[in-house]
Amino acid sequence: MTSLNDPSPDASDTSGAETSAPLPLGSLAAARIAVDALIDGGVQYVVVSPGSRSAPMAYALAEASAAGRVELLVRIDERSAGFTALGLALSTGTPTAVLTTSGTAVGNLMPAVMEANHAAVPLVVVSADRPEELRGTGANQTTIQLDLFGEHVRFAADVPAGSSPLRAVETALSAATGAFSDLAPGPVQLNLAFRDPLIPSPEEQLPTAAQRQRFRIGTQPLTMNLPPASEGLPERRTVVVAGHDAGPVAEAFARAHGLPLLAEPSSNARFGPNAVGPYRLLLEHFGPSSSLPVERVVLFGRPTLSRPVAALLARADVPSAVYQPVPVAWHEPGRRTELPLEGLADLAEFAGRGPAAWLDAWLLAGSAAQHALDSVLGESGGGESNATGPTAGTGPAPATGPAVGSLVWKHSRGQLFLGSSNGIRDVDLAGLPAPEPAATVYANRGVAGIDGTISTATGIALGGRQETTVLLGDVTFLHDAGGLLLGSGEDEPRLRIVVLNDSGGAIFGLLEHGAVEESGRYGDAVERLFGTPHSVDIAALAGAYGVGHCSVSTTAGLAEALAAPIEGRSIIEVRTDRHGLRALHAGIKAAVAAAVAGVLAG
Repeated sequence: MTSLNDPSPDASDTSGAETSAPLPLGSLAAARIAVDALIDGGVQYVVVSPGSRSAPMAYALAEASAAGRVELLVRIDERSAGFTALGLALSTGTPTAVLTTSGTAVGNLMPAVMEANHAAVPLVVVSADRPEELRGTGANQTTIQLDLFGEHVRFAADVPAGSSPLRAVETALSAATGAFSDLAPGPVQLNLAFRDPLIPSPEEQLPTAAQRQRFRIGTQPLTMNLPPASEGLPERRTVVVAGHDAGPVAEAFARAHGLPLLAEPSSNARFGPNAVGPYRLLLEHFGPSSSLPVERVVLFGRPTLSRPVAALLARADVPSAVYQPVPVAWHEPGRRTELPLEGLADLAEFAGRGPAAWLDAWLLAGSAAQHALDSVLGESGGGESNATGPTAGTGPAPATGPAVGSLVWKHSRGQLFLGSSNGIRDVDLAGLPAPEPAATVYANRGVAGIDGTISTATGIALGGRQETTVLLGDVTFLHDAGGLLLGSGEDEPRLRIVVLNDSGGAIFGLLEHGAVEESGRYGDAVERLFGTPHSVDIAALAGAYGVGHCSVSTTAGLAEALAAPIEGRSIIEVRTDRHGLRALHAGIKAAVAAAVAGVLAG
């Protein structure tokens, strides 16, 4: 924790204080300095939760908003506010601030701060606090806020009441954006103490735009270095794995070197001619005992979804390298086995170029696997109608998790946010790669929690200013149902919320716990403690928040609902049964294995 004590007003103070006098700053004057510094440092959005001790910042922000210098959002739940700010930072690529009052309000930001830490998101926590003389005295709503977030923030400063926060804000923004040191971008905390009076003087009022308009530093667009050509490189059976946040450079690299691309949905590289859809079911067919074993792995981004991919990266007999041009937040140096390479030329030398038969084998296997998967799901053409497989001739195909993931992936435009748990894994399994990306994909994969999903998606939709779809399970939805609350007059995002409602936590049935449940050795303990069954009326919940709602149970019904334009907020509730999910996945794996074996044998 850094404590900054600079009682001298700064020249940027617009409150009229004498800049040469070493007098303590009033609370509103200090708040105005902080707001000016935040805006000049690139902050475009601030999410505000109400409170008394944070009132000076709220009034200063109101002034800046009235002058058209910053966008304000108000959320009564600090946890929702934190994740909304996280989503805004994700979609805009700029630091975003969240303001809370003192006490437990600050602690509610911990989940969002943890996610921002591991995902390298520039989240700026502005926490108001009591002055030093009130700390440790039993004063109301007072606790220990210094260093509350510990190692999860890049920088934290306690600014005493009466001090100028300018230097602390500038340093915090440098740390948040990655310019402060060799660390990746990430969250920071500014703990600002304020004394009474906390309100403007009687003669002060909201300014016009002309009175307080100031220059705001913009952000420069990022440029992407193209992969080097593959001429002169040795031929190697290398695969390109694109994990979360890999970016389109992974697709370009795979295409330039003739290598199969195994891309997670939130990599934003799951497109193009080299992308393989159900890749995680194919890796065993290219293992050490096959005729075409994987020789090397090139990794972009962070792999988080697949045990087969994790097993491949853990193999000592398969050298792997990770493209790491800048510091990342998701692992400590020396803690992973991949060789870190900063340049694409070095990565190309490591990867080599793929033999024609290598890429062809993966693409043929991928096509056969996709067809087999669609047949099991009873889909045709992306899931709109029934085709072959177990449901053939029995009416519309049921909307199982993988079928829902396939359809959401196909129909999403603008922005797509994928909730943790089964939703993102369903898309990873069944989402067919397209020639070109149709949506920018986001996911909270920093610590992969289910909390704050609706709020994050709301921030992404508002920051991106375009239509946004979010896919999540019912437990994830209920965990952040409060994120549906928008105060009167708050901007409403163009947000479609697809809730796969199987009345509980389906993912545990696909893990080892499912086998324990099937054995009957623990009675109903697995269902109660992991499945967490419920009977919440989501339609009634949506109505309480004034959000549109419809319910579907087939792929045809879901496809029709997804084809409608997104206007305001709406919920598509997809009703399904999770108890057959383990058998469904077993059937998919068996069908894919048979289809791929036939292709590779031929």
